[in-house]
Amino acid sequence: MSRNDYVFTSESVSEGHPDKVCDRISDAVLDAFLAEEPNARVACETFATTNRVVVGGEVGLSTKEKTKAMMARVDGIVRDCVRDIGYEQKKFHWDKIKVHNYIHEQSAHIAQGVDRDGAGDQGIMFGYATIETPEFMPAPILYSHAILRRLAEARKSGAEETLRPDAKTQLSVRYVDGKPVEVTQIVLSTQHASKRQTSKVIRKIVEPYIREVLPEGWLTRKTEWHVNPTGTFVIGGPDGDAGLTGRKIIVDTYGGAAPHGGGAFSGKDPTKVDRSAAYAARYLAKNVVAAGLADRCTIQLSYAIGVAKPLSIYVDTHGTGHVDPAKIENVLFEVMDLTPRGIRTHLDLNRPIYARTAAYGHFGRAPDADGGFSWERTDLVDRLRSAF
Repeated sequence: MSRNDYVFTSESVSEGHPDKVCDRISDAVLDAFLAEEPNARVACETFATTNRVVVGGEVGLSTKEKTKAMMARVDGIVRDCVRDIGYEQKKFHWDKIKVHNYIHEQSAHIAQGVDRDGAGDQGIMFGYATIETPEFMPAPILYSHAILRRLAEARKSGAEETLRPDAKTQLSVRYVDGKPVEVTQIVLSTQHASKRQTSKVIRKIVEPYIREVLPEGWLTRKTEWHVNPTGTFVIGGPDGDAGLTGRKIIVDTYGGAAPHGGGAFSGKDPTKVDRSAAYAARYLAKNVVAAGLADRCTIQLSYAIGVAKPLSIYVDTHGTGHVDPAKIENVLFEVMDLTPRGIRTHLDLNRPIYARTAAYGHFGRAPDADGGFSWERTDLVDRLRSAF
């Protein structure tokens, strides 16, 4: 039996966190290739450290000439990302970093399976949804993202000139009868401009933005605050700690409230089911919950490299379902083609829409007019309801 009264904790990291800098660069490279050709193949990894960014992986366009021309643009893509994030510090500056480009053409052995409409790799992917927030997301991760996104807005607008790009937050949320009711602990570490700025000074700066974001009444006199608990956080970003693509997969998804298949998202084109099938699983789980079939829903999909049809689908409604989960499994196969090509077509994923996903979570975001976050739509609700 699941617990109804407990405290659950999730964390988020800002767009300036070293790992997120790398996710952003990898996804920006992906977007550039997809803008050139919708069927571009990209598997891009990035490593960042003091004054240095290394980009590698494999790509494929329709001709070698196009591929080489796009590879030559990587240096500019990297610098544009770092500049937009806001890094102009002594040992990590967008104009002064050294960029090493080791991207090469896609393996023919991988391409042969994908070209037959099969999955780009084997793997298991999970999607999750819950009624505890309007976005159908777990509250701790949703609001951890929201805090950092709001602080980034204040930093970039010039409203808070002392804040710098690197930041992390962590929320411990108390649940009563399965519903989130208050924050028991809040941790925020944010890079700042001066060594003379104490934790107390930084808290005074960030607290109004945190209170603006969190639901009314969630912060109480009992809430424990830990703002820059080490005291000073001036050296940040890849100069303070090396970064790597794909190291924040729990931050990217559900903050630990749901299983994770293990595959990262950033830098991978939508033929890679690590990404596209995880989006499809979230899409289906969200529609199941939005349709009122369950209060919570976890969906697992599995694939084999070169094989188009998913090997399995599993639905768990955690004892909150109003219909048989086995019947939901059968209906999901009817409402959506879950082959890699079917997912890409249904969610229109062959677009340059991925750099925006690299920070503040891939899920719980509003669908964009240009097709971004299409997996957050709830357009299957009527079909699911009618099926039952």
